[in-house]
Amino acid sequence: MLRANLILILFVVASALGTVTSNYRARRLFTALEQAQVRMHSLDVEWGQLQLEQSTWAAPARVEKIARDQLHMKQPAADQVITVEDAK
Repeated sequence: MLRANLILILFVVASALGTVTSNYRARRLFTALEQAQVRMHSLDVEWGQLQLEQSTWAAPARVEKIARDQLHMKQPAADQVITVEDAK
């Protein structure tokens, strides 16, 4: 009888330790998941800002203004334009 009680106590202690370990791991994983979700959200915000910045930098009006002001480019005159047609 004493031996059976001792075995049952060992099983109960092992089960309790398993439960505590499992809960600890679950909490650690949940914390890691929350941190990853926060990081994902901040990366989404940064991605949106970068897309907006890219569209601003590549706006046709901005490109034309830089071409005119900094590169001193201008629209060619009509007699300077040569049209090449595809010979099929």
